[in-house]
Amino acid sequence: MQAKQWTVHIFISEDGDETHARAVLTTRDTETVTGRGVARKNPVDRSIPEIGDELAASRALEDLAIRLHDVASDDIVELAGPTQR
Repeated sequence: MQAKQWTVHIFISEDGDETHARAVLTTRDTETVTGRGVARKNPVDRSIPEIGDELAASRALEDLAIRLHDVASDDIVELAGPTQR
């Protein structure tokens, strides 16, 4: 059995009250796939800054999952060829 390793890097930045995350998947066999997520700080709650990082990263990973599913779906359609009517 051949083992494969895929890597996801998550990049987080803050801009004012917004936290932005970018999740980048790299594999040996496909192009890079990127998901993005944003979280906005609640002005009342500044006690735990990691919450913005966690929310933005989770949203970026969710977006990445959707985009990866789209890549797989496109590959399936391409392999299936034209549909008959």
